[in-house]
Amino acid sequence: MDVKIENSWKIKLKEEFEKPYFKNLTSFVKMEYQSQSVYPKGKEIFNAFDACPWDEVKVVILGQDPYHGPGQAHGLSFSVREGIPFPPSLLNIFKEINKDLGKSIPAHGDLSRWAKQGVLLLNSTLTVRAHHAGSHQGRGWEEFTDVVIQRIASQKEHVVFMLWGAYAQKKGAFIDSKKHCVLKAPHPSPLSAHRGFLGCAHFSQANMYLKNNGKAEVEW
Repeated sequence: MDVKIENSWKIKLKEEFEKPYFKNLTSFVKMEYQSQSVYPKGKEIFNAFDACPWDEVKVVILGQDPYHGPGQAHGLSFSVREGIPFPPSLLNIFKEINKDLGKSIPAHGDLSRWAKQGVLLLNSTLTVRAHHAGSHQGRGWEEFTDVVIQRIASQKEHVVFMLWGAYAQKKGAFIDSKKHCVLKAPHPSPLSAHRGFLGCAHFSQANMYLKNNGKAEVEW
């Protein structure tokens, strides 16, 4: 199957694209795009991979679903296009960066600048029906993104994994914390951010770990 994805990832994941679950997933997603409003745009489904090639990955931030409101999702977890108001979780991320590193809250929420520095902004499920959170869960995306995380964890070294909330922590439970930096905190959602996300200092910890392992720090 010819999947439109950045070439280094295509090489790493080529056997997945031929498996029955992925073919079933592809059929389902195509039907959804033909019959429903689905986010992100079809050409942006694999944006996280296109923006951050395999060799450049040094941080993984794991989300769950794409945003399901109009114009928000563009294929990067927690990120929204320029001109779109910050969703509450993203605002809390920026608040924590401000508290942790003293950086001003930016003018827009497009995190492409992080991706270009080696941050894989990976959602567990890569598509969603408009206004229906979780509508594409259980269709095969989770199996695919599990493989992505497993490949990174087993084939790379000294990667920072930011696992926010119980869902992300369960998905990344197998990651070897002796080989990688695994940072855990409650989800940045307003429902849980005050239980430990705000004040977690993950961004300074990530940069210190990267620096200590000979990698460039991220300009958050």
